Amino acid sequence: MSTSKKVEKKKKTKKRRRQTPFFRFLCFLLIGASVFLLYKVVQEVYTTISLRQQLAEVQAKYQEVQDENSYLTSEQEKLQDPEYVQSYARGNYMLTKDGEQVFYLPEDENK
Repeated sequence: MSTSKKVEKKKKTKKRRRQTPFFRFLCFLLIGASVFLLYKVVQEVYTTISLRQQLAEVQAKYQEVQDENSYLTSEQEKLQDPEYVQSYARGNYMLTKDGEQVFYLPEDENK
């Protein structure tokens, strides 16, 4: 019986040896496909992270533009009021009404 077991083992080993190149090729093929797919996943993750950073930057710029737009809209509404225009011109451009005088005070150097 031991001889029959030995014969069976030899047949299996020969069979394995015949299939070994095919299995090696198959293993290399699977490893190569796995490496390629892993590379693609890492590439997609990197792209996603990059796009999220760009999105955050664009959203921040968009918020700034919205804030500036709301400020300019409020300024436009204020400039429709003649009293505001007069006070703005008097404050920023040193314009005066008839009979008024403007005095320039020296700035405090100790500040």
